[in-house]
Amino acid sequence: MAKGDPGVTSRGRRAAPRSKRAAVAGEPELVQLLTPEGERIDSALGPDGTEYRVDFTDEEYRGLYRDLVLVRRLDAEATALQRQGELGLWASLLGQEAAQVGAGRALRPQDMAFPTYREHGVLYCRGIDPIMPLGLFRGVDQGGWDPNEFKFNMYTIVIGAQTLHAAGYAMGVTMDGRTGGDDGEAVIAFFGDGASSQGDVNESFVWASVFNAPLVFFCQNNQYAISQPLERQTRVPLYKRAGGFGFPGVRVDGNDVLASYAVTRHALDNARHGQGPSLIEAYTYRMGAHTTSDDPTRYRIASEVEAWQAKDPIARMKAFLEKQQIADADFFAEVDEQARAESVHLRERVLAMPDPEPVTMFDHVYPNGSSELDEQREQFSKYLASFEGSAH
Repeated sequence: MAKGDPGVTSRGRRAAPRSKRAAVAGEPELVQLLTPEGERIDSALGPDGTEYRVDFTDEEYRGLYRDLVLVRRLDAEATALQRQGELGLWASLLGQEAAQVGAGRALRPQDMAFPTYREHGVLYCRGIDPIMPLGLFRGVDQGGWDPNEFKFNMYTIVIGAQTLHAAGYAMGVTMDGRTGGDDGEAVIAFFGDGASSQGDVNESFVWASVFNAPLVFFCQNNQYAISQPLERQTRVPLYKRAGGFGFPGVRVDGNDVLASYAVTRHALDNARHGQGPSLIEAYTYRMGAHTTSDDPTRYRIASEVEAWQAKDPIARMKAFLEKQQIADADFFAEVDEQARAESVHLRERVLAMPDPEPVTMFDHVYPNGSSELDEQREQFSKYLASFEGSAH
């Protein structure tokens, strides 16, 4: 998929894009390279004067679109599985695909990512089988992938805790001398706007700043901390909080996959070269519920959702490809069919997952076992056996 680097004029265009984005009345200042109408912007300036642009081939543009569509379809299938009682819970990424695919594709192979429980798009970009998180939410395993192999840590349910994990890991990267060049390792920590109010997140800002850790804090501001809107969480744009901790921050259009890629790649490369941490606020919107246990109609109005639907990340990428004649109807149909087939296959595999024996909950608690755990396992096994042959 797309590996183009920011900072070089884009190739493969059919029409000259607009130059640096100008502020639009009523809209927040942010880095944007693709408008909601699918118009390409050649470059955009960050708050510190950094110029962002991307260098992609036509095939790479098409690859980004494919990623967006597949990730959304697989996420929709997971939501449907939960509604049908096949998953205990699901946290949808609907509307946030561009932020996640852009950031996920900006990672270099040696970089390490620390997700929340919603980074299904980043997980997909790291090459992890999309069934892995579904096993977790179905309650049949603990997730299953190897964080060291894929450079993608396990999902973190505790809000904000992963930022501390990332800060410690990034400090270790510096201590091991794995920064300072193009082959250096950078770290990225994902969290939401609601988590920005957590003590763990602010403490990780302190540690990362003081120790100049190679860490990019990636905040997906989807406008709601469950039911609490952004104005109940902060009086200033979230990216400006970075200044109080001594490192730079930037706000990017989180529904623009090109800008999300450019800003994240730039921040990661700065980190790997020893320039310390930074904060990215991806300004986006959670189109669905916080999780499948949430009802967003109780705290937001339909007109707000409709306004954000006009900024849909997939629709704008499709409009761009069409306007620039980079893709045709056959391509879009082929992508849709691939997404349909993969979602059906995912469903079949989820339904075929075996239910674990209850006693296996004691496995893998300690690497070398425990006498107390052995005693608990024995007592629980006797309890289960007491039901054999009964009507229970």
